Amino acid sequence: MTAAPNPLREAMQAGRFCYVVELVASRLTREAKLLEVASQLARVSGVVAGSITSYAGGAIGHDPIRVGTAARARGLTPNIHLTCVNRTVANAQSALEDLNALGVENVFALSGDYPKAPAPKGQPPPPLPRELPAEQPVFDLDSVQLVRMMNEMRAQRGIPFWIAAAVSPFKYTEADCVYQYLKLEKKFAAGADWAVTQLGYDVRKFRELLDYLNERGIRKPVLGNVYVLAAKAAEKMSKGEPPGCWVAPELLARIQEESKAADKGLAARLERAARMVAVLRGLGYAGAYLGGDHQADHIRWIIKRSEAIAGQWEEFAAELNYGPQGGFYVQKAPAAAAPPRNKRGLLPAVMDAMGRALPVTRDTPLRRALTSVFRAVDKHPAEARLLERLEYAVKRPLFGCEACGNCVLGHMEYVCPQTCPKHMRNGPCGGTFLGRCEVVDKPCIWIAVYEHAAAAGEMPQLHTFIPPPDRALTGTSSWINYFLERDNRPGHEHPLVQIQSVPPAAAPATGAGSEDRAAIASHQEIR
Repeated sequence: MTAAPNPLREAMQAGRFCYVVELVASRLTREAKLLEVASQLARVSGVVAGSITSYAGGAIGHDPIRVGTAARARGLTPNIHLTCVNRTVANAQSALEDLNALGVENVFALSGDYPKAPAPKGQPPPPLPRELPAEQPVFDLDSVQLVRMMNEMRAQRGIPFWIAAAVSPFKYTEADCVYQYLKLEKKFAAGADWAVTQLGYDVRKFRELLDYLNERGIRKPVLGNVYVLAAKAAEKMSKGEPPGCWVAPELLARIQEESKAADKGLAARLERAARMVAVLRGLGYAGAYLGGDHQADHIRWIIKRSEAIAGQWEEFAAELNYGPQGGFYVQKAPAAAAPPRNKRGLLPAVMDAMGRALPVTRDTPLRRALTSVFRAVDKHPAEARLLERLEYAVKRPLFGCEACGNCVLGHMEYVCPQTCPKHMRNGPCGGTFLGRCEVVDKPCIWIAVYEHAAAAGEMPQLHTFIPPPDRALTGTSSWINYFLERDNRPGHEHPLVQIQSVPPAAAPATGAGSEDRAAIASHQEIR
């Protein structure tokens, strides 16, 4: 059987500069309208795919799988966004099985924006809360783990996923910025084939990302995000909405001035987008990821204009540097003084000293003795429960422990991942702003992880892949689970992909993932 053509994969493998257009599958847009747009974009030369969003900005929209398969029937190759929002490991595998059954290869693995209730019409969003609500969404996977799952399915079963990952170079504190690049390295190591940047208007950052990858010998295609920015969107982004997006005050002022023109600034923003595309081509990006405007005639104009002015890209690069004053860049000017680095802190140092004095991470007499003790305790449920409560009483005030049963504190500089609202285990999401969490008004936990590791000279440890927790162990003692080899952690990983005894198409419509499988019929009808 001959594989269906995949223009997205083919363009990147051939090294042709290409264009992917984002289609926001928002409930504010009728699905029929999205499909009409898809039909028109399919006829634009150079556009190799439409990227179908999921949970954009934290709001539930149309089913991206349904929209994507319908768009494909209209000639536009889909790139389906698959987020980790409210997905268990089994749900994620079920969704990937469905995509494979539908013949969809291009999948964009994302942690996803934290779901939130929309603000009342005409009112600004409420300030960030100090604490999380009692009912939190499920984040059993992060984007690195989702990439790893797809790569396992590709290796074990030959499923031809072409995996995209996201990166945000537009971070202006050291920990935020460097951790984004570290996390991208982890995504590529986990199996990602290409990457897309978050939106931004700072050519120094676009250049910095490619330099970072080239210095490490990473030769993967990266598409630069080119957002056709109108005044209303610029105003929101200047306030950090949606999370991870930011527009400099100087750019906002310029766009607001341009919007006073008779065309509301349309010509100016299309020209800016074309210049940004020309810069990306000149820098060596594999293509442009176009958002903010999906009208076919506008996309066609941007492409043709960018080609016409490609020779002037260095001139435009000097114009498009909208970064904050004093923002962090990996490649600093030689005269710039390095900022003072925080000390590691007493607790991580004490824990490491205890680990050296009482070695249990390898086969030692102490480990064997403790294994025997915990095996005996585990045979008595009441004693095992008492031990778990004792463990929780110690670790809760020290680390914010939530009794997940799969402790990875030693791999995260003794910062508990359960204290992250999205339970990220492989690095921060893209929603941080100047080191602050996108969900609660607190510093991102990954700032502490980074600073502790940097102070201790343990930066290589941050490249370690940390698997998702085994949720069946929630509420049990991680000490027992560790010594009896039950938990899921680096060096002792459960496979992410579970081989199913019943083929997905024949599985009964009950249990985890049944809604996704029931929806396949509607996907196939549209197709």
